[in-house]
Amino acid sequence: MSLLLSFTPHTLQFRFEAGTSRGVLTSKTTYILTVRDPEYPQVYGVGEAGPLKGLSIDDVPDLEQVLTGITRQFNQLQLGITGWEVDEVIDKLVPAAYPSVRFGLEAALLDFRNGGRQVYFDNAFTRGEEPIEINGLIWMGKSDFMAEQIEAKLKGGYRTIKMKIGAIDFDQECALLEGIRKRFGKEQITLRVDANGAFSPDTALEKLNRLSAYDLHSIEQPIRQGQWQQMAELVEKSPLAIALDEELIGVKSRSDMRALLETIRPPYIILKPTLLGGFSATRTWIEETERLGIRWWITSALESNIGLNAIAQFTGSFKDLLPQGLGTGQLYHNNFPSDLFIDKGKLWKGGG
Repeated sequence: MSLLLSFTPHTLQFRFEAGTSRGVLTSKTTYILTVRDPEYPQVYGVGEAGPLKGLSIDDVPDLEQVLTGITRQFNQLQLGITGWEVDEVIDKLVPAAYPSVRFGLEAALLDFRNGGRQVYFDNAFTRGEEPIEINGLIWMGKSDFMAEQIEAKLKGGYRTIKMKIGAIDFDQECALLEGIRKRFGKEQITLRVDANGAFSPDTALEKLNRLSAYDLHSIEQPIRQGQWQQMAELVEKSPLAIALDEELIGVKSRSDMRALLETIRPPYIILKPTLLGGFSATRTWIEETERLGIRWWITSALESNIGLNAIAQFTGSFKDLLPQGLGTGQLYHNNFPSDLFIDKGKLWKGGG
């Protein structure tokens, strides 16, 4: 019999109001994709398509109908257990306009091909032999809430902290950063900030100059995406290293990737496989950045533990990594079980 694809929606409920510069999140709908052989239903591959509201290019009201159509087409392909390539199947079925679906189907096919054990990539991280160093994420909110998060991350042994900025008063955000720096120098704690495009081009440089007083490692996406020339000027003039994040969303071809990177020349880029179209697309970005001497790190995009597990395993395929933007799915009340765990700011798989 041929392989069958199915999907199930799942609404994740946040444990707290997760603030970003684009608003506050309390829930997130995601879709769990399953590939199985009906003759052996106990062996199946799983992936996750979970677009980010207001950010993913496939955050569209008819996504469920799109998934229904892709599922129907997949089930008409008459795929056998072997004899197909993952990239070819995805390119045949899923347009580039649906990057989270490409990511989810790619993961489900990889999992099925590897025996349906949620093993997407075989490496030292996946086998539980080596960890991935990660940053501790500080969500936006009232200053006392952010301060509580900072204390928890510092006590948890994180050496890199990333703070979202741009939603509360800028002076308060600077005060929080100053408070960390009074206690810990840059040799002890690496500080990153993420503006999610909150600054205007007219005031961005002034704010970057002020933020540079706190010995920050980098700032993600200081101005909104799509302003290549303004971003290139900021990269050139800023005393603080800039990392592109949202700027990468919707850039699909290798030639467009190259044009973006060569125009802006950022020191860093942030890679989110859910938003970029999966692992194959993410690899292409990595190849182009390394050609230009640009460094990168990978970040999850509020996936459940299913998507997060796949992203972490993919990340574990690379060596000499900067601290990555991963976690263990502790954001949600109703997440799926996972064997990922964190010890002293490092993500491990297995045991716990």
